Amino acid sequence: MYRFAPSPTGDMHIGNLRAAIFNFIRARQSGKGFYLRIEDTDTARNIDGKDAEILEILKTFNITYENIYYQSKNLRFHQQLGMQLVSEKKAFVCFCTEEEIERKREVAKQNGTAYRYDNTCLNLSDEEVLANDKPFVVRLKQPEHPITFTDDIKGVLTFEPKDIDSFVILRQNKTPMYNFACAADDMLEGTTDIIRGEDHVSNTPKQEHIRASLGYTQKITYAHLPIILNSEGKKMSKRDDASSVKWLLEQGFLPSAITNYLILLGNKTPVEIFTLEEAIEWFDIKNVAKSPARFDIDKLRQINREHLRNLSDKEFANLIGFEDENIGKIAKLYTEEGSVIDEIKPKIEAIFAPKSAPEGFENEFALLKESLQEAPYFEEFEQFKNYLFQKTSLKGKAFFRPLRLLLTNSEHGPELAALYPVIKTYLREIIK
Repeated sequence: MYRFAPSPTGDMHIGNLRAAIFNFIRARQSGKGFYLRIEDTDTARNIDGKDAEILEILKTFNITYENIYYQSKNLRFHQQLGMQLVSEKKAFVCFCTEEEIERKREVAKQNGTAYRYDNTCLNLSDEEVLANDKPFVVRLKQPEHPITFTDDIKGVLTFEPKDIDSFVILRQNKTPMYNFACAADDMLEGTTDIIRGEDHVSNTPKQEHIRASLGYTQKITYAHLPIILNSEGKKMSKRDDASSVKWLLEQGFLPSAITNYLILLGNKTPVEIFTLEEAIEWFDIKNVAKSPARFDIDKLRQINREHLRNLSDKEFANLIGFEDENIGKIAKLYTEEGSVIDEIKPKIEAIFAPKSAPEGFENEFALLKESLQEAPYFEEFEQFKNYLFQKTSLKGKAFFRPLRLLLTNSEHGPELAALYPVIKTYLREIIK
C-alpha cells in the first residue's frame, strides 16, 4: 500500500506534489493501492481550509486514492501505543525542561558537537517517577543495534545507535511527535511502500525503530527523492513563487504539463513530452538521479507550450473562456508567442476588443476598416488581401500595419496568412 501524507500547514510544494505523483504511479503499476493521510496533529501550524485545498489539487491533477485518513483521529491509538512502550520498558518518562535541554544543546554547540539527549531520566525508579509532579514527555530508548534499510534511489543506508538518541515520542500534553504518529499510522494503515523527500532520510531510522519496538515486522520499502533547487542552486522554499503548486496553476500552467515536468525532473525518461497515463507504462523509480535537480521555469514553459498544442481545439477554447472550437485554433497559433494560458488569453480577447488607429496611420486605418465592413466573404487569404489592395490602393507598411491592428489589436503576432483561415468567419465581429 502506497500513501501520500501532506500537512495542512501551507500551500502544497512542488516537492510534495512530485511525491504524490510518484506514489500514485507506483501504486497503479503494482496494484497495491494508494491512500491519502492528512497529517494534522500539529494544530499550532495547521491552516484552516488547507486540507480541502490539498484534496482539490489532487483532483485537479487526476490523482485518485482509495481512502483518506486524518492523523488526528488516531490520537488515542498513539497514546495507547506510547503507554505500551513505557509499560514494556522500551520507553521512559522524561522530566527535563526545555530550558535544561536548551542549555545542554548550547554547550554541545560551543564544543562543536551534535547534541544528543544524555539519558538523564532513563534510569529513574518507579518511586522517583511517582514522586515527581513536574510535567513530562515520553522518550523511546535509543536503539541498541545499527538500523539499516534499502532506499530505491540512494541504495543501502545504515544509521548507528549514536546517531539516534532517546527521542521524544509523546509531548507533555500527550500528543504524538511527528515521527511517532507517522510510524504508528503507517503500521495501523498497512503501508508497504513509502516515496517521499530526502529531508525525511533522517526520520526513517527513527520510524523503523518505533515500529520494531512495537513488535511490527512488516517490511516497508523506501525511496527518498532528492530535493529540488531553485535557479540559484539553493533548496526551493516558500520565498520561491514557483515552489507553490497553487501559484503555478494561477499562472496558467496546465496540470498535465506540471506533472510531465516533475516526472522528467532529474529522471531518465524514454520521451520528453508525455501524459500521466503514458508515464505509468514505463516509469521506474530507480531511474531517478541521486543528486538534486534544479527547477527551470523556462523548461516548464516549453513543456506547457507542447501540452497546449496537444489539446483539442475545443479544450483550448474552453480554457480561455470560449465555446467555439475555432477559437482554440486561433489560440494554438499564439503558442509561438505565449506558453501559458495567462499569456495567450489576453491576446485572443484583444482580437475581439475595440481597436484604435496607430499613430500616423489614422486615415489608412479608417479606410481599411470601411473596406472590411463592405468586403464579401473570401475563402483564401490571397483573395482577401488582393481585394483590399484594389479597394484601398494602399501598399507596404501603410497597408499591413493598420490591417494587422484591425485584425489582431497588436503590432506583432502570427502571420496574417496563417491567422486568416481561422478568423475569417469572425471578421464582422472583429472589426465592429
